[in-house]
Amino acid sequence: MIIDTHAHIDQLEDLAGAMTRAKDAGVSDIVAMSVDLDSMNKLMQIKARHQEPKIHVALGVHPGMIKPDLQQQSFDFMRAHIQEVCAVGETGLDYWYKWVRKDLVERQKQKDSFTFHLNLARAFDRPIVIHSRGAWRDCLAMTKEAGVKRALFHWYSGPVDILEEIIAAGFYVSTSPSVAYSPESRRAMTAAPLERILIETDSPVNYREGEGSFAAEPGDVVRTWKALAQLKNLDEKDALAVVNANAKRFFDI
Repeated sequence: MIIDTHAHIDQLEDLAGAMTRAKDAGVSDIVAMSVDLDSMNKLMQIKARHQEPKIHVALGVHPGMIKPDLQQQSFDFMRAHIQEVCAVGETGLDYWYKWVRKDLVERQKQKDSFTFHLNLARAFDRPIVIHSRGAWRDCLAMTKEAGVKRALFHWYSGPVDILEEIIAAGFYVSTSPSVAYSPESRRAMTAAPLERILIETDSPVNYREGEGSFAAEPGDVVRTWKALAQLKNLDEKDALAVVNANAKRFFDI
């Protein structure tokens, strides 16, 4: 039994095939992340159709997908369906986008959206999944200030000093197949205690493979698991037992 804690399955070209391959790989559960109103709708429909692996939906607006004309509709949808989902996300801040780097107005739009998500998660006692690329410090500060109890900094590859503060706050981090080769991912996951790590694919992101690459799907969470176990110098089964327990506890699944 393996849990992929972060996948954008509505973006997969061959969803049915990917679900079959995930099941064959031993994936029992997938936490499906939304990024905007359209994906929220699609994921709720996918969840109703697929039984194996089991789909758990998270509702959120990605910081790179904020559309002012649809923001209120997105928030209304989240409120209406919050009792049906396992988490709030994917949300957060991203200062690496070109249109955000030096634009304080764009940063404020992200912060306003993130604030809504944080407040919703706190009000309904849902975990929140945070995208924090280039904005690790601000994301952590806002999350702590909001009083959210369960927070996951997904695919964390930021500074180790901020990672230590994330762990000290009682929060979690996750890693992807990049932990097999990325210096930043490997440094962060070496420093993070296994008891606070979740594994994911962020499907359908492309990852390095030798001289080429592959487009991830949920079954590739096996790669994340094995690479993490090797990095931590742990028995694969022992490592899997811990990260699965972490996922169940965090998402309450």
